[in-house]
Amino acid sequence: MSQPQKPRIGITLGDLNGVGPEVVMKALQDNRMLNLITPVVYGSTRALSFYKKQLNIEEFSYGQIKARGQYIPKTINVVNCWEDVIEINPGKPTKETGKAAWLALKQATLDLKENLIDALVTAPIDKNTIASDEFPYRGHTEYLANTFNTKDFVMMMVSEKLRVGLATEHIAVKDITGTITQELLNKKLTVMEQSLRKDFGITKPKIAVLGLNPHAGDGGVIGTEDDQVIKPVIQEWKNKGKVIAGPFPADGFFASGNYARFDATLAMYHDQGLIPFKLLAFETGVNFTAGLSAVRTSPDHGTGYSIAGKNMAQEGSLRQAIYAALDIVQARSESLKS
Repeated sequence: MSQPQKPRIGITLGDLNGVGPEVVMKALQDNRMLNLITPVVYGSTRALSFYKKQLNIEEFSYGQIKARGQYIPKTINVVNCWEDVIEINPGKPTKETGKAAWLALKQATLDLKENLIDALVTAPIDKNTIASDEFPYRGHTEYLANTFNTKDFVMMMVSEKLRVGLATEHIAVKDITGTITQELLNKKLTVMEQSLRKDFGITKPKIAVLGLNPHAGDGGVIGTEDDQVIKPVIQEWKNKGKVIAGPFPADGFFASGNYARFDATLAMYHDQGLIPFKLLAFETGVNFTAGLSAVRTSPDHGTGYSIAGKNMAQEGSLRQAIYAALDIVQARSESLKS
């Protein structure tokens, strides 16, 4: 009787001068990982050899892929995404490593679209060095949404006890108010609720919605958006029989632990959601793109140039991103059966 195939989890190295290679190697160093998944690392064996020596990581072995999709069982499989020799200088952003990060992401995304991997975990990129005519995006989320023709998606930060989605992602603060409309909130809430059902196995999701203004507008004294835009959407969802509440003043909501009563929270903008999330779950938090037909996760930290190459990076968030990708792949599989 043949053994069931382990999920094939693609993992990009991210920016080679950041902490990406280090956290990937440390997360995969535990042999127990190979009992759960078939890891497919997108980057360069040269880069891995460099960091293996730089960080004095002896217990790390891998195999180079010779043909697309032909992976070696119980082995860390590496896909070489470029042939040029790229100089690695930990902590120093360069256009060369930005291009390398793009080539790895491009190949991994192609394999994801062609079902050669079951999920993608992306290590951090530098939005400045990766920017080019081929990559005119603000980050991974926007690129993947465009690649998979996904109009409605939600950038979600998830941990064991906390899930926070964003109504707006990487936009200037001055543009937030004009972007938040009833139509937008309805789309974001729809994606979130569907994801909580399909990706996290929650039958009747409970969703909290944060206010936009301080004190959620204080009855219109501090802005009218909470009363005129957010509250009508929440009422509409309640009328449909959904378990939803808000708008909550953001400061007290997290400080009081109120978030624990809900399966997920919709924040109105980037820092409103991510600052409390990272305070509560920094080393275990995961970035997940809800709404994509494919599964993609990433750690909740950046390139970490200041500690790159110094053996100081913590791999906890990257490890959790791998576990989350595995769990979501399995949850979607179960959802299809039911």
